[in-house]
Amino acid sequence: MRTARFTLDPAFTVGEVNPRIFGSFVEHLGRCVYTGIFEPDHPTADDSGLRQDVLDLVRELGVTAIRYPGGNFVSGYKWEDSVGPVEDRPRRLDLAWRTTESNRFGLSEYIGFLKKIGPQAEPMMAVNLGTRGVAEAIELQEYANHPSGTALSDLRQAHGDKDPFGIRLWCLGNEMDGPWQTGHKTAEEYGRIAAETARAMRQVDPSVELVACGSSGQSMETFAEWEATVLKETYDLVDYISLHAYYEPHDGDLDSFLASAVDMESFIENVVATCDHVGARLKSKKKINLSFDEWNVWYMSGTEAKVGDLDWPEAPRLLEDNYSVTDAVVFGSLLIALLRHADRVTVACLAQLVNVIAPIMTEPGGPAWRQTTFFPFAQASRYGRGEVLDVRVDSPTYETKKYGETDLLHATAVRAEDGSVTVFAVNRDRTEPLPLHVALNGLDLTRVVEHSALSDADPDARNTLDAPERVAPRAVDGTTLQDGTLTAVLEPLSWNVIRMS
Repeated sequence: MRTARFTLDPAFTVGEVNPRIFGSFVEHLGRCVYTGIFEPDHPTADDSGLRQDVLDLVRELGVTAIRYPGGNFVSGYKWEDSVGPVEDRPRRLDLAWRTTESNRFGLSEYIGFLKKIGPQAEPMMAVNLGTRGVAEAIELQEYANHPSGTALSDLRQAHGDKDPFGIRLWCLGNEMDGPWQTGHKTAEEYGRIAAETARAMRQVDPSVELVACGSSGQSMETFAEWEATVLKETYDLVDYISLHAYYEPHDGDLDSFLASAVDMESFIENVVATCDHVGARLKSKKKINLSFDEWNVWYMSGTEAKVGDLDWPEAPRLLEDNYSVTDAVVFGSLLIALLRHADRVTVACLAQLVNVIAPIMTEPGGPAWRQTTFFPFAQASRYGRGEVLDVRVDSPTYETKKYGETDLLHATAVRAEDGSVTVFAVNRDRTEPLPLHVALNGLDLTRVVEHSALSDADPDARNTLDAPERVAPRAVDGTTLQDGTLTAVLEPLSWNVIRMS
């Protein structure tokens, strides 16, 4: 049986994990908001209409920054519709998802939702640069963040929110390179409006952190050229550039699907190279970091046709993928890819939080439950805080149609402040276990605290309304730490968390 190996040494690190890497995303799409996080008639609803069963799961998931209100939705968003007395808010057509938006849940409700999650939940607000521009962005900023004494800050107070919302992190539009986007722009057009918006927002508050739109995917025809053009205009005005990526199997090719993180890591490294090239040309010492503010497994095929058939319903069931064990293993591998680049990926948002391609599912008037993908995220958020150690695997390989020869092992490790170390590892082999040996140099570790694995004899096993606890991580026996070597066996097609102290 072939063995995978790597060495951990505290002298060789990637970087500190920014808690924002465990962010998520709430968009006015399908049932993410309505009957997802917000359902006033639900038996568990609090006095704000928020489902407390969902709040409990969101806290367990461990999400930090939550991006809002989109997504494609933001390119037709009028923030003024979402504030003030609910009974006075207008109903609008949402062109992005061909639905009707009631605006019953708006800006104040979003901030209230974050507060109820806890202090770790930070707002990440997107401004509309599709159908709107500079003026509307700074008006929203004034309404949300200015303490008092101006028309818009006083209006917020009149609406019942005495204290400013304190939104620091702002997205300058969404996927503006995509022809599907309302108000789609060329790189030159977007670069100019992003720069002017950034400049104005910094005049209001120099401390804001701003995310410029990068490419909607590495496969976009304008990829890299888009980033270079946009950053030429915005380099000194923004802090991040965004990346979006979704993965699904094509034509039954599960081996390539399991290697999806190969593409994600390539995407990250190519964007970093482009950012640094622009910085070098501008002779700037500044580094642009990456906001991977949409990522997930998404069975996208057929979604567009389904949306096109809609006749402006309110909060229909859309994009409600039910995830398998195989999906969860790929999902865990994507988390590993983000952690392996923690030196530059300092914001990331799992898209989305509830019901819509989400780790949490709900039934209107009924229960909420964890999808298979819930567990890798919750474990990474809980144990992936600290410094990422540099992991260079020596692994058996397998052949994939899409990515060629690929390692069976995908892994990273994080050292916490107390010196404990957690290894996150995926075995991509669908049929065979993978022995793992990890040499520990200069690490004061003496025992294995826990080895848990998410795997199943049925790789298509899922959690559903009828069987909400069918899949969950379970303890693995036989993992040892002796004479400075960790020895484990990774089950076929598995996501693994090995904690040492």
